[in-house]
Amino acid sequence: MEKSNRKVSHRAVFTAALIFFACFASTPLALAQTSLPPASAVASPKTYVSLQPIPRGSTFEIGVVVGIMPGFHMNAHKVSEDYLIPTNLTAKPPAGIKEVQTLYPEGTTLKLSFSDQPLLVYTKQFTVRAKFSVAANAALGKMNLPFTLQYQACNDSACLPPVRIPVIAKIDIAPAGTKTRAMSPNIFSDKQK
Repeated sequence: MEKSNRKVSHRAVFTAALIFFACFASTPLALAQTSLPPASAVASPKTYVSLQPIPRGSTFEIGVVVGIMPGFHMNAHKVSEDYLIPTNLTAKPPAGIKEVQTLYPEGTTLKLSFSDQPLLVYTKQFTVRAKFSVAANAALGKMNLPFTLQYQACNDSACLPPVRIPVIAKIDIAPAGTKTRAMSPNIFSDKQK
């Protein structure tokens, strides 16, 4: 009887020691991991379509408005230095839809503690506009137009790993000559270019 109690008490002490060690040894690591957000959480993109529906044979635009988490920035599409990772929006249009042009805003200059020269960056929010043409034989109906947004987010003291996140625009292709209406004029005005 005494022997089995000893086994239980040794096992209990060993288990308690392991739990204690695991809790206190991992605390700095856990704190370090939670001090910066995941890179994919820094940008919050939202898509807008210039026309609804979109007739075959016409052109339309997708505006991707990217909100940036406070305290962070990302490099502009046109980078200040060769070693910097530019922000890019890449479209993968379905058959019958062709990308014509992508317009990026100019970055704003920002002086950061880790760089001798001011850098061209996006802060708070920026809009990328992608123009597409629709073929006369494009499939009709509602569909997704997928994009990939690539960026590297930094704050004044650290940079997160570069990341690619999916962005989806929903479009509706209609027969040629279908009556359509302009959408989100504040996104697609010439002042945005």
